[in-house]
Amino acid sequence: MALYRIDKFLAEMDFGTRTEIKKDLKKGICTINGEIINQPDIKIDPQKDIVCYMGKRILYADYEYYLLNKPQGVVSATEDSLHQTVVDLIIEKRRKDLFPVGRLDMDTEGLLLITNDGNLAHQLLSPKKHVDKTYYAKIKGYVTPEDIALFKEGLNIGEDEKTLPALLNILSSDEISEIEVTLTEGKYHQVKRMFEAVEKEVLFLKRISMGPLKLDETLETGNYRPLTDDEIAQLKGLYKLC
Repeated sequence: MALYRIDKFLAEMDFGTRTEIKKDLKKGICTINGEIINQPDIKIDPQKDIVCYMGKRILYADYEYYLLNKPQGVVSATEDSLHQTVVDLIIEKRRKDLFPVGRLDMDTEGLLLITNDGNLAHQLLSPKKHVDKTYYAKIKGYVTPEDIALFKEGLNIGEDEKTLPALLNILSSDEISEIEVTLTEGKYHQVKRMFEAVEKEVLFLKRISMGPLKLDETLETGNYRPLTDDEIAQLKGLYKLC
């Protein structure tokens, strides 16, 4: 593994900017293998050297993967001047370069993958891959077998081409219906616009799966956990990533 300057290493592990870290190093709050260091240009091997910062050992991570149960009112972004972001919710992250894979509307809940693995994100979001995304929704109005047929054909939602075929599953049909719908694309407000095209309104929307990744029902809204090794292997295996 390549050697890292200590200031670069600590910055990547989200302990501040390199300028801030250089100032902190002068305070003697960082040790390498038990020795206090003050210089930002000292090089380390993150896999071998023991780095402690303010008394806490810092473990290196190339990539991080978190499954977040996104709450309403939080934006799918890395930074926002007005609202809390999904990355802000990941308190125990080691890396500062995390980002959401795709986006959920502010009023949409559910599964969101947070990572810094750009290659995996590209594969999951590529229009050519047609990755399945399944949503649970509450709909104002009776959802009918005719709606199932229309979703399967593709709908005109005001763009040049119809949507790709979508699988609509009716869980209950009433004045407030409950459904699950699986898409293979990710157009802006797509689920809401598809139901508008059949003269119905989405009242509540939650994503429950993305490719092989399923929402962990034990996670309360707003909580997260690291992906398991098996989940990471499934995602990478699906797209033959190293």
